Amino acid sequence: MSGAPGGMPVIAPMPAARPARIPSQRENAEETTAAGTTVDHLTETYRAHYRSLLGLAALLLDDTASCEDVVQEAFIRVHSARKRVRDPEKTLAYLRQTVVNLSRSALRRRILGLKLLSKPMPDMASAEEGAYDQLERDSLIRAMKGLQRRQREVLVLRYFADMTEAQVAETLGISLGSVKAYGSRGIAALRIAMGAPA
Repeated sequence: MSGAPGGMPVIAPMPAARPARIPSQRENAEETTAAGTTVDHLTETYRAHYRSLLGLAALLLDDTASCEDVVQEAFIRVHSARKRVRDPEKTLAYLRQTVVNLSRSALRRRILGLKLLSKPMPDMASAEEGAYDQLERDSLIRAMKGLQRRQREVLVLRYFADMTEAQVAETLGISLGSVKAYGSRGIAALRIAMGAPA
């Protein structure tokens, strides 16, 4: 897979199948069921939604390089499993869900690394402004880390990625009711953790 202008991967067309015997009706039915999304449709969806997928990863991770890696890895994984995407209209949902899953894995690895290494404080331009901003950021990060994983994911997707509850449910593979419950409990827990009035 080689790069194209704009950093998008270029996928080589699938080699044509060699002539073989005429498939039976059963085999035709199986092929139709297992056809999945096409390479062209997947590539078009990826290109059209690349920035939004990158933005989604950016809300779960904190550096651009990791976000780009996650989004490209999501494309590769969905490409490899494209026959499982029975409804081509769900291609974007599969990409989003894969981005979320890969971001989780990256965060788990990062948390393990942070436990092993202590991170120095960054340089600040203004002592007062920098200290205040850092305290607010640290407070929010601590509060978010204290949430259950699902609560954190629902809040990030709902309020930072600006998704509807239905989109969050589809992306995370949970029910609409679960999205509402996790979101409500997550906000309540954040208020308590940050000492905000209920």
